Amino acid sequence: MQKLKTADLNRVGIEEFKEQEKLPVIVVLDNVRSMNNVGSAFRTADGFSIEKIILCGITAQPPHREIEKTAIGATASVTWEHVEDTLDAVKQLREDGYEIIAIEQADESVMLNKFIPDQAKKYALIFGNEVNGVSDEVMAEIDTCIEIPQFGTKHSFNIVISAGIVLWDFYAKLRLS
Repeated sequence: MQKLKTADLNRVGIEEFKEQEKLPVIVVLDNVRSMNNVGSAFRTADGFSIEKIILCGITAQPPHREIEKTAIGATASVTWEHVEDTLDAVKQLREDGYEIIAIEQADESVMLNKFIPDQAKKYALIFGNEVNGVSDEVMAEIDTCIEIPQFGTKHSFNIVISAGIVLWDFYAKLRLS
């Protein structure tokens, strides 16, 4: 078995990517501190062809060398915007018809493996700050909360690991089933 070279992967170019059908998902980063996490979120969003990323509050914005280090060009392919207040972004997304979902550990969360996305809906997935998670103000406004099952000693995954797990799950359930 041999690894494929980049040229063998048959990936689309940026313009073709922008025109292709997107997964009906917007990723909202709620005050994410690490620029490496922001860049990795862009790269993951590109990989699953989501609609957009909304960077909120203190979340760093492209262009920035530290973001590009992990985004590896995905800031050019993935549509994004910055909104100062996450709550404002959530309210606008709700008006635009998105179901608002926090990825968080909460008393009424639904385990990711039990959550079945509806093919007819659009989703806004909120990923929170590396220390404090999704803000309490935003948690008060969500439609539902999804939790990723965990089986080890640590209490949480890194935000980008969470994004990768959840976006893969949504992609698999919405596009591959």
